Amino acid sequence: MTLVMYVAGTMLVTAGLVAGICYLVRAYVRYRDSRLIVCPESGEAAMVEVDAVHAALTSTLGHTDIRLQNCWRWPLHQDCNQECLVQLDVAAADCLVRGILRRWYESKQCHFCGMRFEQIGLLDHEPALYSRLGKLIEWRKVPIEGLHDVLKIYEPVCWNCYIAQLFRQEHPDLVVYRPWRPGIPRSG
Repeated sequence: MTLVMYVAGTMLVTAGLVAGICYLVRAYVRYRDSRLIVCPESGEAAMVEVDAVHAALTSTLGHTDIRLQNCWRWPLHQDCNQECLVQLDVAAADCLVRGILRRWYESKQCHFCGMRFEQIGLLDHEPALYSRLGKLIEWRKVPIEGLHDVLKIYEPVCWNCYIAQLFRQEHPDLVVYRPWRPGIPRSG
């Protein structure tokens, strides 16, 4: 009988530890990405990083204590009163740069192939952007301070077209361009 109680107790403790670790990991993932905020002092967009470990650990106590780990305005303005934390507390998901870009791509079409962007997953290849001047830019190389301006000027490009166009730009001597002509069946 005591062996059964020890096994049951061990299983309960193990289940509690696993649940606690899962909770901490989810909380850490929620706060780990960079966020785009509007600085209350300057009124300009700024990129901030939350101390994800601290936020995850304090969330176990009931109220998450959010504090900045890094800001683009630091070290020059490191002693600010961090009023921007209110934005992270109220609209945390809207501040994620990845979230801003995902919402922008939703229901748009690729500039080259016309494929519709449905939903971009975390494990998918990230789409790119194409300027009217012929410049291709990767999603992660979009300058944060001018994010909204870039999204007004650039067109969305799917991953496949980005790779193809990048290859075409870097190795024009290796590419044979054969445009489709009406009356000739498309292969594929």
